[in-house]
Amino acid sequence: MEFCDECGSMMRAEDDFWVCTSCGHEQPKGDAAQYTVTEGQEETEIVDVSDAEDRGLPSTKTFCPECGNDRAYYYMQQIRSADESETRFFICTECEHRWREDDN
Repeated sequence: MEFCDECGSMMRAEDDFWVCTSCGHEQPKGDAAQYTVTEGQEETEIVDVSDAEDRGLPSTKTFCPECGNDRAYYYMQQIRSADESETRFFICTECEHRWREDDN
């Protein structure tokens, strides 16, 4: 299983690349022996943010590293083990750039 470095979503295997189903980011697979490929996720694990405003996602004041806008939609998702805090994902209200905030 591989997670996207850009937005934190689970990636799917396509030929020699991992492809993010949320933001489209691609990265090479590397040594295939290191990875386990699953066929899918449970519906409750998938967060559809294709149109964040229509989905009713809350927004907050934050700085977009891409365009400098001061507002972004956000959602929180548990992507690590249950004893660690959730990760907050942001989507810029202007340029739709996606990034995440961890508490590491």
